[in-house]
Amino acid sequence: MRSFGYHLQRAGRKFAGMRSGLRSDPATWTDERHKDGLAGEEQAIAYLKTKGWHLVAHRFRVGRAEIDLVARRGRLVAFIEVKVRRGEGFGKPFEAVTGQKRREMVKVARGWIDRHGQPGDIYRFDCIGLQNNKLEHLEDAFRPGWR
Repeated sequence: MRSFGYHLQRAGRKFAGMRSGLRSDPATWTDERHKDGLAGEEQAIAYLKTKGWHLVAHRFRVGRAEIDLVARRGRLVAFIEVKVRRGEGFGKPFEAVTGQKRREMVKVARGWIDRHGQPGDIYRFDCIGLQNNKLEHLEDAFRPGWR
């Protein structure tokens, strides 16, 4: 895996023990929305750590699809989509998690489960929305109807 010298940091602390799926150096990103998204993910990581979650993957990919965060607390594994909005011009963050995005999340979650799942694990899909510096965590945001 390529290394760009990037470490997840918030207030000077590094988040170790987690594999990041960043595919390019964030310092070279020109689109502010991408930088806002990464900052939102870092904020979500810090929040989850305070709630006792252990982050096991950041931007886990299967093909072109990805899940922003995979977190574990005991036997419970959460696949988490993080959405950031600067204002209300494009709606609420959770409105952006469309049916297509949910199907993508399920596809990627199946890939993660095949590679890293353990017998007895319980899985759920969460969303974290950040808007106007306010974080909202929607636990068990949807259920996929596994086949």
